[in-house]
Order: sequence, then C-alpha cells, then structure tokens
Amino acid sequence: MVHIALFHSVLGLRPVERSAAERLRIAGHEVATPDLYQGRTASTLDQGFALMNEVGWPVITQRARRALEGLPADAVLAGISMGAGVVGTLLADRPQAAAVLLLHALADIPATARPGLPIHAHVADPDDFAPRADIAAWLDAADRTGVDARVFTYPHAGHFYTDASLPDYDERASGVTWRRILDLLRLLPGGRSTAASLALPKR
Repeated sequence: MVHIALFHSVLGLRPVERSAAERLRIAGHEVATPDLYQGRTASTLDQGFALMNEVGWPVITQRARRALEGLPADAVLAGISMGAGVVGTLLADRPQAAAVLLLHALADIPATARPGLPIHAHVADPDDFAPRADIAAWLDAADRTGVDARVFTYPHAGHFYTDASLPDYDERASGVTWRRILDLLRLLPGGRSTAASLALPKR
C-alpha cells in the first residue's frame, strides 16, 4: 500500500479528483484529496484562476501543508494542473517522498530533491500549459538535480484530457496515463496494482 496526497486543479476539488482517488484506492492505495478551496469550485479556467487568486497562493499552500501533517514522510505527492504547482511548492519540505506525479502541468523541482526520486509528468501535446520548449528545459533542470524525471506526452489530447466531464477528455490517453501511473506505484515500496484498478466501477 502506498500513501498518496492528490491535489486538485485550479477548478477546485471536483469529481475528476474523486474518481482518480477511487481508482487508486481500488488498486490498494491510501489516498488523501485535500480541498484547498474549502468546498468552492469553478466551471471554467477563468473562474478557476479568479478563485485561486481570491484564496491566495499562501493560503492554498498552507492548507496543503496542513493536509500532509498526518501522512507518512514517504507519501507520494500528486497534483492535477494547479495541483502540480502545489506539489512543486511542497516538495522541498518532503525530501522522503517516494515519488511525484504531475498531471496536466509541470512543477519546479527544488535543487535539494533526492537523487533518483521518480517524478513523472503526463501532459497533452501540444499544451499551452506545458509547451515543448518548457518540457525540454524542465528535463534539463531535472537532470542537473539527479532525479528520475520522465515526461509522457499525449498527442492531440486536450489539456484536461483525463476529465470525462470536459470537452478535452480523451478516453484512450486517459487510460494509458492511469496504466502508467499504476505501473509506477507498483514499483514503489509497498506498491501493488490489479487489472481491476484500470477501470472505475460501474455506478
């Protein structure tokens, strides 16, 4: 069993994060989904960025740090879009994190990151939030720190391609993303995965 903290996107804690957490729990993992907006959500990116600015980054990251207090030091840090930025902010304080998962965005890697730390990013191609030049620069920076950074790109998918509620959704790309995530988690201490975890249960 792997402990995971999954941080939501700029739109707030919505069904996509809850579904992702359920998928991971089916695979045998413990998942926390901190609500950094305390119940508020947005339906568009513009509304989401306005909400993020209203709450304020210091408050968002303070809430995120508080949410990690009860988790093991080696808990995996995962973030969806804005949540990736949250992970980047917290990573320097969590040197024993077993792995980092970034969906739909990249995140700063602190110079103090543990050598060999697995950091996997999953982004659409092309994606205005993760241009190819930024990906190349990010990989160069990661190489200098010694982390095991990998970027998986998904051609022709929309930015939020794992969110079935949005027009960006790409079923195939989403399925491949989650298969790769579960494969990584299976390799971590205490990790395991099952074929059943690749699909959510029928409701």
